[in-house]
Order: sequence, then structure tokens, then C-alpha cells
Amino acid sequence: MSRLITAFIASLMALVFSGMAMAQSYGVRAGDTLRIEVLEDPTLNRSVLVAPDGRISMPLAGGVRALGRTIEEIQAELTARLTASFATAPTVYVALERQREARAASGSAAPATIDIFVMGEASKGGKIDVAPGTTILQLFATMGGFTKFAATKRIQLRRDDQIYLINYKAIEAGTSKQGATVLAKGDVIVVPQRKLFE
Repeated sequence: MSRLITAFIASLMALVFSGMAMAQSYGVRAGDTLRIEVLEDPTLNRSVLVAPDGRISMPLAGGVRALGRTIEEIQAELTARLTASFATAPTVYVALERQREARAASGSAAPATIDIFVMGEASKGGKIDVAPGTTILQLFATMGGFTKFAATKRIQLRRDDQIYLINYKAIEAGTSKQGATVLAKGDVIVVPQRKLFE
């Protein structure tokens, strides 16, 4: 009986270590979603999307290149960047929460939704599928608003090589019509972290 238990534990450990080895060698891709947790400050815990430019954004750490790097390399850089904000080096965990979805084969019917990517200080980040014709303000409602760290006067809409600044406070006050801007497939919304006295 003890041999059977020992064999079971050995096979279970082999599975765990093979999974860990795969995670260590996996190169993160644009469109992947990473889960970041900081043991010393749970308010920093979040799921982040790797943007098309290969970067992720994290409060107190800023933008970090993730494309092609392993989970451990990203975790090490986040730990190094966050250390200045803590009395001792924080305990940071990074995991691959979701891999990007494979593209549909060409020649298929027109999509009923378009992909919009949201990153930074949004309540819900990552890839969000919306109906064609969805406006920026409707997207803000779909993603559930912003975190308390959000710099809502400096939101960016990135479309191709262009960056458009969006001021949510002005939209909310009714002094800007930017909220009526219609989103296009592949648009990236970046909600930056607010500065100390902003």
C-alpha cells in the first residue's frame, strides 16, 4: 500500500514539475493575460493584458516589457521596480492567466463583435468584445469604470500609430464630446496611473 502511495506522489510531483518547466520556458505573447499579485499590498493585485506593443502596466512599477519574456523574468523585474515603494522587497507572484486566442481562419463570416484591448487602471482589463459602433463612453461602462489609481484626465486611445488623449472628467461634466467617438477593431485603451498630487 505504501509503494502505491509513494508511486502516486512521485507521478503527481512529476506532473507539477513538468508544468512548472513549461511555464518557465513560455515566452509571453501580445494578447496574453497575466495575473499579478503582491503579497504585501493586495490593492495592487490585478489581471493585466499584454498590449500589442508587448508591454504591461502596473501601479508603482509603470510600463514593463513582457513580450517574449518568461513569467519569471517579468516577476523579477516587477519585484525590482516595486522594491522602492516598500520597506523590504515585496513578494510578487506572476502567472499566465489566459493565453491569447487563436485567430479565426480567413474567409469566415464578418464578426458580430470587434476586439478592443483595455490596459492599466481599468476595473476590467484585457480583451473586451464589443458590438461594431460601440462608443468610448459605452466601453467605459462595459469595463466597469476605473480603479482608484486611474488618471482619468489622461486616458489614451491608441489606434494604429496614433495616440488620442481622452479626458473622462470632461466627458462626465458634459464639456467634451469625446465619449461619442466610435471604436474600431484593435483599438487599445490605456488608463495610466495617477501621479501623486493629480
